[in-house]
Formats: sequence, C-alpha cells, structure tokens
Amino acid sequence: MSKSPLSIYVHIPFCVKKCSYCDFMSFASTPEEMERYRDALLREISEAEGSAQYEVQTVYIGGGTPSWVSPCLLAEILDALRIKYEFAPDAEISMEMNPGTLKDGALEIYRSAGINRISIGCQSLDDEELKVLGRIHTSEEFMTTFKAVRDAGFDNINVDLMSSIPGQTAEKFRRSLEGVLELSPEHISVYSLIIEPGTPFYTLYEKGELDLPSEDMVLETDRMVRRVVAEKGYKRYEISNYAREGYECRHNLVYWQHGDYRGFGPGAASLMGRHRFTNTRDYVEYMKAPGGEKEEDFTLTLREAMEEFMFLGLRTCAGVSEEKFRLKFGKEITEEFGDVIKDQVNKGLLVHENSHFYYTEAGMDVSNVLMSEFLE
Repeated sequence: MSKSPLSIYVHIPFCVKKCSYCDFMSFASTPEEMERYRDALLREISEAEGSAQYEVQTVYIGGGTPSWVSPCLLAEILDALRIKYEFAPDAEISMEMNPGTLKDGALEIYRSAGINRISIGCQSLDDEELKVLGRIHTSEEFMTTFKAVRDAGFDNINVDLMSSIPGQTAEKFRRSLEGVLELSPEHISVYSLIIEPGTPFYTLYEKGELDLPSEDMVLETDRMVRRVVAEKGYKRYEISNYAREGYECRHNLVYWQHGDYRGFGPGAASLMGRHRFTNTRDYVEYMKAPGGEKEEDFTLTLREAMEEFMFLGLRTCAGVSEEKFRLKFGKEITEEFGDVIKDQVNKGLLVHENSHFYYTEAGMDVSNVLMSEFLE
C-alpha cells in the first residue's frame, strides 16, 4: 500500500541577536545549550507516532538561525528523521541561512547531509536599512554568503527580501531587488514588513516614531516587484513568492494546499488530516517534555477544514482545484461557497477556469480581504 505524503518542519530557536521586527520563537544561546536542545529534539522525533504510514516529501529547517548552530547538529537531526521516516528519493530538504553565520566547512556538511535547498535571509542590500532592521550582516556579507553557497554546488537558492522597511522608498527597494536578481537565485520571496506586538518596532510604532511607507507606496512597490521579476524570467506563484520554472518551494506549497505536515521543536505546528496541534512556545517547558506540552491541540470541523482549504489555496496563483476539493471533502466548492464565489467573480476579482478558482491581479492586491470572506 502506498504511503501518504508528509512534510516536516524542524525549528531551531537560536539566533546571534533578535531582529527589531521579529516575533518568532528565537533567542541567543551557548553551544552547550544547543547540544541540550539537540538531545530534546531527537527525543521528540524518536517518540513521534504514526511515522510508518508516511513518506517524507519535504523537510524545512527554520528558526531562528539554523546556520548559526553546528552543521553536524543539523546532520544528526536529519539522520534521526531518516531513521524514523521513509524519505522520498527526490525529497526537497531546505534550511534557512543568515549572512554572517556561516561556519567553516559547513556547506560541505550540509550537502553530505542531503540538504539541497538554501534560503538566505538578505532582507535588503542597503546597509542603513539593515541597521534599522537590527540585522547583524552587511550587504557585502550577503554577497559573500551567496557566492559561497553557489560555489559549493547548491543549485536551488532562495533569497528573502523585505519591503515596507521604515524610511524605505520604492527606488531604494528596487535597487535591492535588482541587485539580488543579478545573482540569479532560483527563487525570491518578498515579504512586506508586519509590525508585530512585543517587538521593538511595535513599541516605536505605538509612540508614532516609525516612518512607515504609505499604503499607496506599498501597492506601487508590489506592482513594481511583479513587473521587474517577470522581466527576469521569474513567475509569481504565491502572494509573496516568485520562482524560475520548476523551483517553486514544494514545502510551502504543502501549507497552502492544506497537506499533512509535522512540526518538531518549540512552537512548531502540525496538521495531520484535520488534527491540528502546536508545541508549547515555552522553551523551558519544551525541554522538560519535548513535544509533550501543547499550545493548541484540536480537530478541525469539516467546515473549518474547507474554509482553510479555500483561504490558503487562494494565496497561490494556481488557486484551488474543484477536483481536489471534491476528493478531500466529498463536496462541491460551489455548493459550499457559492455566494462568495459569485460575488467575487462578478466583481472581476476571482476567475473560474479549467476547474480552478484563482484571483486576478486586482484580486491579489486585496486578497487578504477577499480570502476572509470564505471564513464564517
């Protein structure tokens, strides 16, 4: 009997320094504490239930800053996952890397461990903007890191860029974008800065001390990104993501297509069928009982699962498939969401074509509002 596809997320919560905008579960640490964490993570992996029924299609090692910990530690984690789970021969194995954290000999260890996709957190090629964000690296260090990764033989590289940085103009962002495009990465992610509670940026925002771009400039920047990357041969396949053909991030597509994924580490989320659970974000509690304490643990109702399928799937340019919806839920999209669909189609924001529903460019510009209409 064929096994069900599964994606795995592994959280590495350690950073050299927390950035001014970051609300992820991350903090500075010592080599000794990293080894203690490795032991806890290996324990959670070894005790995971139901592994025999799955074949791992993708792994994503995120954080935090995975490239800051010993590369041998990451190799040990991947070895443990291979002992616990069967891996597909062509499994996509990604890891996040920040400039200024790459250790000597690390790239060779990553490759021998099976890592075949690197995501580099550039954010900007403007050194003043990097200082504003609280990043530890310079634009030159990013360039050095990218070249080292490419020279080591990695042929699937993503670069993260950030727009809407305080004080940023559309022209400054364009210079960063064009500088990254000159390197010809296979994939580019462009995320607009979100001011999250509990961050230094949020404190400044509440005081009115954050010089953020206007909504019109945000929209202008977004449209400029689409135009410039298309000229260089990249295709937009999700709200914030662009790739050369065949280099779409398979791991992230699993999230957007409501597939099964298993998270390991503090704060890591999982969805297995309709069972959703998230590990505690409390590092001390996690270390006491890895994978035991849950921040949330519940089963989605059929209605909630259908809503999530629509909400997440419409983030992608391919949209949602009527056939996949029917196979997954035994129902018709138009029967469940007919009124919302009709309204959005009539407004020219949603298209029904080849048994798929997807947003037009105008729809993508206001997709957060439109997608929320599928939620009761």
